Amino acid sequence: MKIAIIGYGGMGSFHAENLRHYGETSPAYPLTLAGIYDIAPARAKAAEENGIRAFAGADEIWEDKSIEAVLIATPNDIHAPYVKAAAEAGKHIICEKPIALTEKQAEEMYGYAEKAGVVFEVHQNRRWDDDFLTVKNIYDHTENIGDVYRIESRVMGGNGIPGDWRKRAAQGGGMMLDWGVHLIDQMLQMIQSPVCSLYCEYSYIYGEEVDDGCRLSVKFENGVEYLIVVATDCFRNLARWQVYGTEGTATVQDWDLSGGMTCPRVKHDDNIAGIRAGNGFTRTMAPRIGDAVAQKPLPIVHAEPFAFYKNFAAACAGREERRIKKDEVLRVFRVMEAAARSAKENIVIKERI
Repeated sequence: MKIAIIGYGGMGSFHAENLRHYGETSPAYPLTLAGIYDIAPARAKAAEENGIRAFAGADEIWEDKSIEAVLIATPNDIHAPYVKAAAEAGKHIICEKPIALTEKQAEEMYGYAEKAGVVFEVHQNRRWDDDFLTVKNIYDHTENIGDVYRIESRVMGGNGIPGDWRKRAAQGGGMMLDWGVHLIDQMLQMIQSPVCSLYCEYSYIYGEEVDDGCRLSVKFENGVEYLIVVATDCFRNLARWQVYGTEGTATVQDWDLSGGMTCPRVKHDDNIAGIRAGNGFTRTMAPRIGDAVAQKPLPIVHAEPFAFYKNFAAACAGREERRIKKDEVLRVFRVMEAAARSAKENIVIKERI
């Protein structure tokens, strides 16, 4: 199946390279890159220098009957018109996240695809991150650290808001729409329970019109608490994941899957020696050491390579259901919109989502 990419910036070029490697694996349902379209002449030239055809306009893609699918990797505010045009041209569609700026707009975009009878898939690729799958494994299996009751998920950097359009509200910029959408999707995939309340704060450290970070605290009806932190102003990062269970604590330090699990051998260690703590003394906060705890490796889970592309191609062939479903995508928007209200009004949102 031939696929064309619209937008050859960071993500567009990433997809072009990924599709090349995917094709080299001899998949059952192959995707062949037909070319790209980008409004910037420099990016079109870069594609051609990489041996990729650069279309002069999107109309060339819509009119080419041999092209069965498109991948949209443009700024967020122009996803919708490209999705509409692609659907009307009968092309299957991959769209970068967030597909829209609001839940209402996202629902309209699904309507275009449903009316045209084409597959419409959102690139929520972080569902296949090894660190996420490893934490989900910890959450799903109580033999790891017992029943998990609190999860902290962080992505942190010190480079500010990347690029240009991501700093503009009208184009769907800001870190909630850039990274928050991924971490919320991971959260809702992991915790199979309705949200009952949330509180969110946005940060504006760099003085841009959009958020350069956010901190979202969520409570679920099953009792799990979940913290999401996105930061672009941090030069010494905290752990990517910290997971608290009734029988231990797990840390995934970074995407390299460093970390481990620490589990107490006894519920209460009466032999803990106190430590000097600052200008005082404590037994309460003294670490457990030696035989009082067991150190365990992380139960690492590796994703199937190119799982997203495989599923999309198989769904287009009518052999699989889409892994990223409409109701899941719209639920992420509902959480993001509730978070925006919480941050704007400085209130806890108590809604069942």
